[in-house]
Amino acid sequence: MMMHGRNNGKKLMAVRIVKHAFEIIHLMTNENPLQVLVNAIINSGPREDSTRIGRAGTVRRQAVDVSPLRRVNQAIWLLCTGAREAAFRNIKTIAECLADELMNAAKA
Repeated sequence: MMMHGRNNGKKLMAVRIVKHAFEIIHLMTNENPLQVLVNAIINSGPREDSTRIGRAGTVRRQAVDVSPLRRVNQAIWLLCTGAREAAFRNIKTIAECLADELMNAAKA
């Protein structure tokens, strides 16, 4: 949440956005927002990725498993990026978009 130019390093703003998103999730689902967050991270983390394998000047992509830490980090990054893009040039706030993103990811 604390990325891209004017938002760099603004931790208090990021904490406020997450708090508002958790309040929205609690009001809409009547569930524990932290459990919704955990389910969203579990569901949105990639299980497989591709890496570059180079041999004799040629480079080809090879499918590899993703480590658990990278899977969690990438899931959080994907959720934040989706919420940021949904809120861009939109009347909905970033907290509402983050809440929607988390609830939709937790459902599947």
